[in-house]
Amino acid sequence: MTKPRLFRLWLALGSVFMVLLIIVYWDNVGTAHFYLHTTLSRAHALAPLPTPGQGEDKEFPSNVDEFLDKLLASGAKHDFSKKKTTQPPVQAPNKPADSRMEESVRGYDWSPQNAQQHPDAGRQQAERRSVLRHFCANSSLAFPTKERSFDDIPNYELNHLIVDDRHGVIYCYVPKVACTNWKRVMIVLSESLSAHLTFNKFWRRYGRFSRHLMKIKLKKYTKFLFVRDPFVRLISAFRSKFELENEEFYRKFAAPMLRLYANRTSLPASVSEAFSAGLKVTFANFIQYLLDPHTEKLAPFNEHWRQVYRLCHPCQIDYDFVGKLETLDADAAQLLRLLKVDAQVHFPPSYRNRTASSWEEDWFAEIPLAWRWQLYKLYEADFVLFGYPKPEHLLRG
Repeated sequence: MTKPRLFRLWLALGSVFMVLLIIVYWDNVGTAHFYLHTTLSRAHALAPLPTPGQGEDKEFPSNVDEFLDKLLASGAKHDFSKKKTTQPPVQAPNKPADSRMEESVRGYDWSPQNAQQHPDAGRQQAERRSVLRHFCANSSLAFPTKERSFDDIPNYELNHLIVDDRHGVIYCYVPKVACTNWKRVMIVLSESLSAHLTFNKFWRRYGRFSRHLMKIKLKKYTKFLFVRDPFVRLISAFRSKFELENEEFYRKFAAPMLRLYANRTSLPASVSEAFSAGLKVTFANFIQYLLDPHTEKLAPFNEHWRQVYRLCHPCQIDYDFVGKLETLDADAAQLLRLLKVDAQVHFPPSYRNRTASSWEEDWFAEIPLAWRWQLYKLYEADFVLFGYPKPEHLLRG
């Protein structure tokens, strides 16, 4: 055998050995390195992301959520080095710089007294996780994708799982459930977006070993998500995407809805022209769109109204912490303590108060009872899995 052949053989064997070594390392790496319930290597106190008109980033858009999504998707670095300080823990602004970033009215009473730590916070978390595990295993609740394994989930369906290897945490973000501020928290903790990677990007970096590494991270890392009453989340999504001028959502969703459900054949080219002419999608149009069987045939639900069980796969992923928007302040404080980062970052407190029951009744007043039942069945899994009571007040004739 000639020397070039021997060289190629040894090179191939060496490559195989290195791959096996990497796999063994990931399988056996100590929990002290990856698991979040350890002391962080060093403290970080960073200023919040710049708002329009501040800092050096002149292209910072008014929609913070879209900005963060873009950066997370690209894996681009964001330089926080000039923002370091030894002052008290960072707290993001209480209110967004632009009303379009976040709905102006919340669905529940989040007055300051509700920010107090729940006396039985540990038991509350145990109950939430117990309910989730019970109904995932119980055949009485059936919904699409429930029975499939993690290996059966396509890569593109894992794009809401944000991984921070530095602190060993996995966050499944749900739009309209404080996800903008949670993304901010994760960016602040890691100092750079380069530490973040969504699971659907793993195949680009690790190829055939992606699923193996995903499972290791899901086993060793601390996993959390925040949820919200499904109907209130729908109202919130409608308000922010269709009651405010949003060019993308007008072209992609509002215009087709107006044609299909409002019998509008000639529509303005831009959202500003449509609003000036008084052409807006109604909440009833939106519900029709959700219930229309053709909607899902054309494309999956947009993430702002897609069911949580389809975004975060709670029956395939064993979440360590289930937070709720209704108890956001207390849950956020509890989670940050659990992660041992409460000395480094504070979650911004909620604002605005209004009760959910009256809010829902106002919005659903003109929605036919039959539609309400269909809508409930469409989101029933989210109600049951996350312990939200059936909205009987909306389903009675």
